Amino acid sequence: MNRLMPMNWLIRVSGEPLAFSHAVHEEFLAADNDLVTSNPRPLAQVLSTSLAQQSMQTGLLALFSAAALLLGAIGLYGVLAYSVAERKREIGIRMALGAERGQILRLVIAHGLKLALTGMVLGILCGLALARFMRNLLFGTSATDPLTLAMVGGVLMLVAVAACWIPARRATRVDPMIALRYE
Repeated sequence: MNRLMPMNWLIRVSGEPLAFSHAVHEEFLAADNDLVTSNPRPLAQVLSTSLAQQSMQTGLLALFSAAALLLGAIGLYGVLAYSVAERKREIGIRMALGAERGQILRLVIAHGLKLALTGMVLGILCGLALARFMRNLLFGTSATDPLTLAMVGGVLMLVAVAACWIPARRATRVDPMIALRYE
């Protein structure tokens, strides 16, 4: 037996695995006195120990992804809020000329979605270019899975619509008379 490369044995038992450790140790000694059993562990513990690093990396990746999504939504909200504030006079003129609140809402949300779509396309292209570095972190899917990319795009668009909603609603509340008197 090579002591530099220890051998691992998997033994199937019915019931509590560690309850059989003494009996298994005795059977090994009966077979060969040089066989040493140490550190008996249930398979679930062995698996969780071996996957601990990947689980931690996945958790960190999920945390950073959520933070990036939140920062992106806040950034998009800020850009649109600023755009609506700068275009208050234009929005007031549109409303004075008969634009409906729904048209103004669609105008602002469409502007925000164009920005989000541009960022999403650039992000997906960069992600595809860097996909080979992510392969060891993915389980059960490939880095270029079209369904996963479509679902990520859908989530990004939902977050973008949510980020655009408040500035768009604020734009529909512009009073044309106040906006025309402004400046």
